[in-house]
Amino acid sequence: YVMLLTLSPYTPTHRDRVSPPGVMIRPYLNGFTIAFNVSQPNTWQPYVDSMHHFLAAYDDKVQEEKNIECVSGQYFIQGGNESEEKKACQFKRSLLQNCSGIEDPTFGYSKGQPCILLKMNRIIGYRPGAGVPVSVDCKVQKGNESDLRSVDFYPGNGTFDLMYYPYYGKRTHVNYTSPLVAMHFTDVKKSNLVHIQCSLNGKGIINNLNSDRFLGRIIFTLSIGK
Repeated sequence: YVMLLTLSPYTPTHRDRVSPPGVMIRPYLNGFTIAFNVSQPNTWQPYVDSMHHFLAAYDDKVQEEKNIECVSGQYFIQGGNESEEKKACQFKRSLLQNCSGIEDPTFGYSKGQPCILLKMNRIIGYRPGAGVPVSVDCKVQKGNESDLRSVDFYPGNGTFDLMYYPYYGKRTHVNYTSPLVAMHFTDVKKSNLVHIQCSLNGKGIINNLNSDRFLGRIIFTLSIGK
């Protein structure tokens, strides 16, 4: 009991070796296979609904009310007592452009060009990339490389801006919304199982550990029928 009293509820006691982040995708409904037929809305509507539900916290008005505009390209270091509530930087869904669900409420699923969101796991105090933004790329994990012909990344060129780091924990960083990278699969071979790997790239990132498919990368399957 006495030892527990020495622990801080706000930050981990030992942070000399912070593990690099894992990643997760949205939508995530039935495992890591996203399968639908363009001509059958009932097969892709659940993915669309999931995306809208997830992005509700990123609505521009919500972000403007709760969070502040930050300086892009640099870490947002906040001092003061560790128990003080920290400010959070705005991440508006409009930054996701064609994958925001604003102009195209179906996120491309109705056209056979689905959007998938990539989110980096939260790690208290972690500053990814050692001063250089971490980027994302995607490739065919196994099979013919030509099955994946084109992917667009948002925002910008598919990077996690430094201003969203470090994260201070849910007790004090109460309005924090994790930055996202949207991957717009604009040209994927139809009527075929396409195994895709999307990876983080940057200093200190580990993305090639065979024993952990979520550490610095994620593997999923796209199956788009006509």
